[in-house]
Amino acid sequence: MPLMMSDLPVDEHALGIALLLGSLLLGLAVVVFIIAAFFSVLFARMDLGMKVVWIILIFLAPFIGALLWFVIGRPRAG
Repeated sequence: MPLMMSDLPVDEHALGIALLLGSLLLGLAVVVFIIAAFFSVLFARMDLGMKVVWIILIFLAPFIGALLWFVIGRPRAG
């Protein structure tokens, strides 16, 4: 007879702690990502008006704004 997941013993306390720690690490990674985008915009070589637009976008939609900055907004070195 195959072993089912429901047959395995589960320590709910350990599972809860693992989920909490995973959530905290993911949240911390997102915050660091947003702060990195903010400072990247501040030190980018572009006009002040575009910096203000990107900073507003990062504050209005933090994760999406930061992601868009790193994908399409950041000036390319070259």
